[in-house]
Amino acid sequence: MSLISLRERLMERLAPAAAWTPGGPPEQSDYDLNPGAARPGRTLRPAAVLVPVIARPEGATVLLTRRSDNLASHTGQIAFPGGRLDPGETAERAALREAWEEVGLEPEGVEVLGLGDAYETVTGFVVTPVVGWLAEPPVVVPSPDEVAEVFEAPWDFLMDPANHRRDFYDPESGPRRWFWAMPWQERYIWGATASIVRALRTRLYGDEAEPAAAVDEDAA
Repeated sequence: MSLISLRERLMERLAPAAAWTPGGPPEQSDYDLNPGAARPGRTLRPAAVLVPVIARPEGATVLLTRRSDNLASHTGQIAFPGGRLDPGETAERAALREAWEEVGLEPEGVEVLGLGDAYETVTGFVVTPVVGWLAEPPVVVPSPDEVAEVFEAPWDFLMDPANHRRDFYDPESGPRRWFWAMPWQERYIWGATASIVRALRTRLYGDEAEPAAAVDEDAA
């Protein structure tokens, strides 16, 4: 029953994938916690990530990756499979393609349920979260050039605001930078990935009279 209610909630409250259009404005951003930071005028580059929700009998989980330490940027960070759009691609196609390239996730095994809120990163991307439903636990084959580890975090953990905290770091120059974080076991989920999770939680449960009870029903 709980997996059924979660799937129905996702289908009901996410934006239809077919409604995506290039160039849409972001609804969330890295600047939300840092309103005083300089925001350069620029054309944002479109990107997409796949948020794979796995319907395990013991409760829903979300697939995440730890990026390779050999990458040129964002080394070792926790992320959803994803990347920039190729010319002519939709967000849905890009997210499925990147998931296949990064972790060997078969597109045929992913039911795309909809889109979350577009997110602007400080690095100049506007990222569209594409939420996919996996009825069966996937067999993954990480690309060693891009992914150091693939793991799953429980849906109820990610959707519980008690596990969301504001952290910060002080760069060598400029003001303190604040960001959302949600450490899971020995992994540190933070930045855009954590913010996308929080935005998804708000979209799904923000108007519930008892959001914690609704999360528990979906996750168990």
